[in-house]
Formats: sequence, structure tokens, C-alpha cells
Amino acid sequence: MQLQDIYIYPIKSLGGIRLTTAKVEVRGLQYDRRWMLVDESGMFLSQRTIHRMALLQVSIEVDGLRVFLKEDQSVNCLVPFEPQLEVYKEVTIWEDTVTGQLVSAQVDAWFSKVLDMPCHLVYMPAETARRLKPKYSVNDETVSFADGMPYMVIGQASLDDLNARLDKPVPMDRFRPNFVFSGGGAFAEDEWQVVKIGAVEFKVTKPCARCVMTTVDQATAQTSKEPLKTLATYRTVNNNVMFGQNMIALNLGEVHVGDQIQLIDA
Repeated sequence: MQLQDIYIYPIKSLGGIRLTTAKVEVRGLQYDRRWMLVDESGMFLSQRTIHRMALLQVSIEVDGLRVFLKEDQSVNCLVPFEPQLEVYKEVTIWEDTVTGQLVSAQVDAWFSKVLDMPCHLVYMPAETARRLKPKYSVNDETVSFADGMPYMVIGQASLDDLNARLDKPVPMDRFRPNFVFSGGGAFAEDEWQVVKIGAVEFKVTKPCARCVMTTVDQATAQTSKEPLKTLATYRTVNNNVMFGQNMIALNLGEVHVGDQIQLIDA
């Protein structure tokens, strides 16, 4: 088995970026979900309810993130790596409420116009510690603005198995993994406990429960019942549809496309 793809999603729920090399940090890959859009009350925004977010793509530039409309790249905005405001806001992501830092008034105005709703872009400063639930942590780990875990892995064979059951195949971007590996059978990742990718070890914490976001076409923002409808017929556990495995990093370093994947005795 080897690492086939690496993805980060710098702004939660916007388009992902494929990398060839990535830096492994405690709370997730470098830049992964360190920014998040929130409404005026501080509640996080996602494609689950605002499908148009799928049409916003992110790229990494020298001095920040470039966000642009997929259908018209002339509609774009630069998000500086360092927030320009010393303004902090309590923000809520699922059951957690943590402190985010507002990036800039100009960035907020751009997103509010593009999404046609008042919103703010917040950054997760280093001082903000969103801790994992104790039953999943090893060293009191923290996590970014991701739904719950720092890392997610899916085998290409697992997607191939799903697509063989669908009338219209779906791409991997419906599932927003950090790592995609080749080799191994369908759902081989379900059996993993501790895995080594290159020089970095990861502990598998729990399966990833999937939601309606998997039904949003990332190219058009249109929705349908698939692939969730078909997945539910054979991947349901305790009323949750499972696809992919969540992980935490046991040491830091870099991972590279092409890295070998080894299973470690837990």
C-alpha cells in the first residue's frame, strides 16, 4: 500500500487542495481547516446547508490563501496568512465553542457578498486549544476546525467498491479525506489500528460518519440522494453511514505522495 493523494482544506467546507508533500502537525496537516466561516452569532457555516460554498476554491500563494469562484476566477479574494485584526470572537463548531480571530473587514465583506449572507472568516490562533474527547486522545491532542478529528484516510479501493454500485460514479472529493491510499482491498482501513505513512505514525480513532454533504456535487453545488443512499444499504452502523477512518498523529514530520504505508501492531 502507498500514499496516493494528500489533500488539505484550508477554509472549512470550501474546495480542497491536492499536495505532493505535507507537514504533519498535531491538529492536522499544515494549513488544514485553520480558517472557518461563521455567521454573525459565531456558528460555523458548511455546505450541509449552504451548498454554494462548494463553488469556492482555495489555492495557496506566497502571502496567503487565494479564494475564487470556480466558474469565474476573476471573482477572488486574498486571505492573508496573518489576521489583520486583533479582534477575537467566540465561535461554535458542533459541541465545541472556541476563540477565533477575525481576519479582516475586507475579507468578511467579500464572503458576505459572494454567499449573499452576513458572515465572518475566522482564523484559529495557536493559543486556541480545541481538545479531543479523552476517549480518542493519546497525548491530550487538539484539533483544528475539522468536524472532530485531525486526520481522515480512505482507500481508493473503498471508493471503487462504492462506485461499482452507483449508476453515476462520484469522485473522492465528495468525502474530503486528507489521505487516499492505493493497494489493499475495499475498506482495508476499517481494520487498521496504528499505521505508518512514510516516517509518521497515526492511530486510527474511529470510523467517519457521513452526512448530506457527500451528496453535494463539488463542481456544480447541485445535490442528489447519492452516494449516501447507496452507502446506507451496506455501510450503516448504529444508524450512522460509515466511510473512511479518522486518525491522530503519534509523531510529527512530513508525508509525501508515494510514501509506503505499513501497519503497526497496536
